[in-house]
Amino acid sequence: MSLRPHDEFPQTGRLAAIDLGTVRTGVAICDPDWILASPHEVHPTGTPEADAAYYQRLAGEERVAGWVVGLPIHCDGGESDKSVLARQFAVWLKEATGLPVRLFDERFTTVAAVQRLAGRKSTRQQKKRRLDAVAAQVLLESFLEACRYRSEIAGHPPEEDTAGDSLDEGGP
Repeated sequence: MSLRPHDEFPQTGRLAAIDLGTVRTGVAICDPDWILASPHEVHPTGTPEADAAYYQRLAGEERVAGWVVGLPIHCDGGESDKSVLARQFAVWLKEATGLPVRLFDERFTTVAAVQRLAGRKSTRQQKKRRLDAVAAQVLLESFLEACRYRSEIAGHPPEEDTAGDSLDEGGP
């Protein structure tokens, strides 16, 4: 895998994907060789201080080398208020943990997660609790696949202004 010169994103090591929500956030983690992504947990959103402690602890315990944050964009490539929040969160996460972050198109991740959970024998409440972590898994799988396909790190650094640009990294 080759990197663009301005990239400081790792080429190996465990990545954690974040499916950001205002009430709860899904987290998925991959193996160090970027082959398998797994849902990790659903984190209830708290205060900035409590969340910073959570992400710092998660990074240390799971040996996270970088973060992938879902960027919610419309089907036409346009951004919304939630896109702005995701960008702000990505900058905050980078500052809070000191780890590199990539924003990645999360179109259809929740739809794919719902489809994956549909075949499982669990209650509706159990599926609902698991949904955000599975959506983060779909996001991470899509990011890893885009990296393999392009032979470079996919997504955008959080400080890069890509508003209005078409994100061709694609969804699941």
